[in-house]
Amino acid sequence: MKIVLFGGSGFIGKHLISYFTKKGAHVVLVSRTKRNIHLEKRLGAKNGIERHSGVNDGAQLLAQVNSLVQYVTWKELQQDVGLLEQADAFINLAGETINQRWTANAKEKILESRVCSTKTVTGIVQRLHSRPKVVINGSAIGIYGMSDTVVFDETSTQSGNDFLAKVVKEWESTADLMKPYTRIIKLRLGVVLGKDGGALPKMILPYKLFVGGKVGTGKQWLSWIHIGDLVQLIEHCIINETINGAINATAPTPVTNDEFGRTVGQVLRRPHLFPVPAFVLKLMFGEMSRLLLDGQKVLPKNALESGFHFNYPTVEKACKDLLR
Repeated sequence: MKIVLFGGSGFIGKHLISYFTKKGAHVVLVSRTKRNIHLEKRLGAKNGIERHSGVNDGAQLLAQVNSLVQYVTWKELQQDVGLLEQADAFINLAGETINQRWTANAKEKILESRVCSTKTVTGIVQRLHSRPKVVINGSAIGIYGMSDTVVFDETSTQSGNDFLAKVVKEWESTADLMKPYTRIIKLRLGVVLGKDGGALPKMILPYKLFVGGKVGTGKQWLSWIHIGDLVQLIEHCIINETINGAINATAPTPVTNDEFGRTVGQVLRRPHLFPVPAFVLKLMFGEMSRLLLDGQKVLPKNALESGFHFNYPTVEKACKDLLR
């Protein structure tokens, strides 16, 4: 299998590279630089190199991992897309992080980076002689808007009018430009839980310091997914040709912020006693505090109906795996 990964040097990307190379797939990583030594070291550690006592064994395993990963820059693809011919799948995760204060400049970068990268991928698909069988384009459950009462799935017609919802709508509309050329999956990501990146390390830090508690009212919904399930869901979307359009990358059991915190406290054996007032987060993060203070109850209807099995369907099971 040949996988082309755009914007794959981050948390989700390194897990995808590790997963697919372990299965013997050829991964082409498209990024700004030709080689990413820091990423290679993280991939090496993730694939077990740090457990090898012999220097030669470790070097041999790192060479094996790197032999399956090919590095291509966006600039090179402007001249020649030949390296991406005959790919089974494109996975596009490129985009500016939303985990920053949302100044006017930051908002512009968040939107433009997603739309521009998706337009670039569309142009590449058009130029190829042998196009990928599927393009999995990053998206987000933010498209549904925020609510403490409404339950959302892929059939929901209600959509938000806040900044994130507007970003995702334009992001997905741009991805739809590829429909005439290949199968399109719009991967609507929830909060991805992993011990080596993403939101979880920051979410559990107060508990490690014995000052954990609910955030704001604690009633806001958290729609989440274990990183292991996310990677396998992406593979499921590649293999299952009946899946088209939007798919919610969330576990089947969303929880409230208070329930999540209580579970983390129980698994870590730490108290869940010290609430964080909403005004404190608003002062610290500005408009971005909505990510913590508002929520959505999102169900993975399409994933379940297509036969996908979640290894970590409950937050308790996910936390026990990630925090112990």
